[in-house]
Amino acid sequence: MNLLFLGTSAGTPTKARNFSGLALRERTGKGWYLIDCGEATQHQLLHTPLSLHGLRAVLITHVHGDHCYGLPGLLASASMNGRTETLTIIAPQAIKTWIMATCEATQLRLSFEMTFIFTETLPEVEFDALTVATTRLSHGVDSFAYRFTEKPLPALDTEKLITRGVPRGPLWGQLSKGGEVEWQGETLKGEDFLRLDQLPCKIVVAGDNDRPELLASACEGAQVLVHEATYTGAMAEKAAEVRHSYAGQVAGFAEAAGLPYLVLTHFSPRYQSRAEPSSSIEEIREEAERVYSGTLVLARDFLELGLDKAGNLSEVVTADTFNAT
Repeated sequence: MNLLFLGTSAGTPTKARNFSGLALRERTGKGWYLIDCGEATQHQLLHTPLSLHGLRAVLITHVHGDHCYGLPGLLASASMNGRTETLTIIAPQAIKTWIMATCEATQLRLSFEMTFIFTETLPEVEFDALTVATTRLSHGVDSFAYRFTEKPLPALDTEKLITRGVPRGPLWGQLSKGGEVEWQGETLKGEDFLRLDQLPCKIVVAGDNDRPELLASACEGAQVLVHEATYTGAMAEKAAEVRHSYAGQVAGFAEAAGLPYLVLTHFSPRYQSRAEPSSSIEEIREEAERVYSGTLVLARDFLELGLDKAGNLSEVVTADTFNAT
């Protein structure tokens, strides 16, 4: 799975950071999932290889505008581009009410159906390549986290086949697909020659949240947590007032939970990307690093991170991804 950040600012955009938006790309193929859709998310997509035809689902963490105001425009563009496949939207129920009212008021007629799944019911949703589960968070409105668990692909147990004397070639190919083959008067079943070599990869993406500890259960067995760090500890009182987290708070939770990778995002515009530590993004980094011993990443727009099958996270550098910096 890959994470491609489309927006990393909180509340208002900056010259370098758009509103919240995150694309989670499937390991193979062109399928992807959009978590939050702040204003101008579709403009950000124009600088990436992502297509609205490959969009599997939209997941909205909560109803605040910096996380959803871009959704009607994105839906309209998908329709104008000829999308016909049904689109799943996982979101608080109020998002459906708003979207349907917007479609009615603006006479928007989409070329595809929308299937809404409400996060208030805390569902676990199955897609072809992964499973999505929700966790309720703490914010000024209902806010949720999404845990993406990749469905591991079974590998062919070649040693077992060699021991049985099954020759390489078409027979191995059919068994690797889970099929049945005839071999020396015996029916061999693919399920008997497949094994899972790796633990499933898990990524947790949280919406706005002032209590990171609520994610303890969701983060069990996860390799990556993506969480807001709107402020630093110097602004803890302000963070509590507006029900957001600060860097040291989130990093302390990640350390206690034993998370290998922590990705911070959703930064207040007061923290600019400049070298001086005062009121810069480096304040957030330094505060988090004081309490977190894992690998820390501060997200930026168009940063892409890849999580491999072994659970290792690294930056992906591609020629077709726009670099905002």
